[in-house]
Amino acid sequence: MTYLDLGGRLSRLAALRMGFHEEDAMAKPTTVKIRLNSAANTGFFYVTKKNTRTMTEKMSVKKYDPKVRKHVEFKEGKIK
Repeated sequence: MTYLDLGGRLSRLAALRMGFHEEDAMAKPTTVKIRLNSAANTGFFYVTKKNTRTMTEKMSVKKYDPKVRKHVEFKEGKIK
């Protein structure tokens, strides 16, 4: 016997009867992928992960840009 509401999902009571609990839900990931864009405006970028719980502000780091053949500042941007 299935317990479905109008949207096709299990009702909360039916889910509890079947053994599903709210704490079984997936946790939010602690790391997200970010893109580090070159401040030299060459279009070169690095992709890395950042822990959003420990680093709440935007990431900025000096790394090598092969297009200008120098170490330059890279600033965080979104991955599209």
